Amino acid sequence: EKRPVITDLPADRKDDPKVGKLPSCCRNGTILPGLMDKSQSQSIFQLQVFKLPPDDNRTALTPPQKWKINGALNPSYKCGPPIRIDPTQFPDPSGLQATSASVASWQVVCNITKPAVPRCCVSFSAYYSDSVVPCSTCACGCKITETGKCSPREPAMLLPAEALLVPFANRTEKAKAWAKIKHYDVPKKLPCPDNCGVSLNWHIDSDYSNGWTARLTLFNWGNDPFQDWYTAVKMNKAYEDYENVYSFNGTRMEKEVKSTIMFTGLKGLNYLIGIKNGTDPEKNPMVPGKQQSMISFKKKHFHNIDIKGGEGFPTRVLFNGEECAIPKRFPKNNAQHLNSNALMVLCIAILTFLFMTDRFH
Repeated sequence: EKRPVITDLPADRKDDPKVGKLPSCCRNGTILPGLMDKSQSQSIFQLQVFKLPPDDNRTALTPPQKWKINGALNPSYKCGPPIRIDPTQFPDPSGLQATSASVASWQVVCNITKPAVPRCCVSFSAYYSDSVVPCSTCACGCKITETGKCSPREPAMLLPAEALLVPFANRTEKAKAWAKIKHYDVPKKLPCPDNCGVSLNWHIDSDYSNGWTARLTLFNWGNDPFQDWYTAVKMNKAYEDYENVYSFNGTRMEKEVKSTIMFTGLKGLNYLIGIKNGTDPEKNPMVPGKQQSMISFKKKHFHNIDIKGGEGFPTRVLFNGEECAIPKRFPKNNAQHLNSNALMVLCIAILTFLFMTDRFH
């Protein structure tokens, strides 16, 4: 083919006698950052390039042009033209302690391009609020076929916590019922879905005088699993007081990325599976792949951190190198709703009293 699409081989082909046996072969499309694991930060694949008439000169080598790298969730990369460099040295295929040089080598530099819309999103929740702030409406873009049935401008409706485990198509009734219970307004035209393949939930779990805890949950709504996934959260004030994460690996990025903590899966638990059928497909909706962990913070550097005011939530979240959309609001304290309701009742009582006293004059 003149414009071939090359896909990395899965890990089980690493020792295949025909296509494997290459160093750093068969990563299944996953190349980790060098900060995370240098041994898995490169990938090698091999392809045969044939000449087409009239280019029959065997000594004239022209590398493939117009490279482009795409991923299932990762950002796209725009590549420059191949540049001739010194021949690459490879270990001798015979297994001897020797190296052999390639006939010719070229280097193609690819730079990340920011997509028009994100491909992952974040929801916020907290122990002091009954409602979850879901991913924003059309956080990962709106489909043209949806715009006539839903509103791309209407803010996402608040949800009960259990609705996070339900696909968006099955959340409508839960959202309406929750709005009725909590006396929230229901728009005439319901908001459109977020359309994100991966979502993350940041939940404030506790807040004490000497520290606080959060829970990070990852949801995979797509069919493809993510092996060796990683996510990074930027915490402004809370970064200095990060203490530990218990079901993930956690690394504080001291020099590389300011105020950022990187989380990866533990060995044997680094596989975020795709969405699958429920226990009863006829009654229960699809179930997303899910992983979660508790994260603890101290209050050593910032004693007066305003958790309920939003300082306990990340300001930036990335998943597998992709920046995720973050809500523009935080969970509200239940007491705020109670105080507003009590104030309304008090105002009605005063107006009723004034009306009744006026009638007797």
